[in-house]
Amino acid sequence: MSEMTRPKRRYDSTSRRARAAETRTRIVEAAGRVFVELGYARATIPRIAAEAGVAVETVYRSAAGKAGLLEAAVLAAVAGGVERSDVPVEQRPAIRRIIEEPDPRRQLRAYAATQPGIWSRVGPLLRVLDAAAATDDALQALRIQQADFRHAGLRRFAGLLESRGALRPDVSADRAADIIWTVCAQANYDAFVLACGWTHEEYERWIGDTLIHALLPPSAGER
Repeated sequence: MSEMTRPKRRYDSTSRRARAAETRTRIVEAAGRVFVELGYARATIPRIAAEAGVAVETVYRSAAGKAGLLEAAVLAAVAGGVERSDVPVEQRPAIRRIIEEPDPRRQLRAYAATQPGIWSRVGPLLRVLDAAAATDDALQALRIQQADFRHAGLRRFAGLLESRGALRPDVSADRAADIIWTVCAQANYDAFVLACGWTHEEYERWIGDTLIHALLPPSAGER
């Protein structure tokens, strides 16, 4: 068969994208482990590359330096996986279940159920971020951005409760967002679970009880 009649090999862009995504997942997960183990300053790109089993150049191509890798690791921890970090928050399955739950008490219980897993995953990385942000303007900006992002999401959740007439008459959506923000803060997880030895189930129940009492009118049996 001549060169003119030989069929051309089809370029498989889907397979290439899948391999690239798999490689990036390995890199981000490896970066997260190295940051937690060594801290931000001691976590080098070559060390992360070795942990991920890729070339140093591949790591540099995957993110904007160490700051970009830490940001990607934090976002992946919040989302519950690298592959979920680009999915809008309200489209993630656990959040969809909370949004679609019609009963406000069950909504708050469902939200409380997400907190132990989030803080156990992201807490160690946020402690790395907090320590490094003191001397790095880019990381300080990331720290502020993450806090603002979380508060904005809680404001939307509080607005949903308000739109359904679920909040106490004396609690606005803004005040409800502030309460959820404070009750579900990392500091409370660290204090109750890490310092006091509470189980995740005890911590989750405390969040649910506290939010229901603070945000919702008492039920008929509570009056």
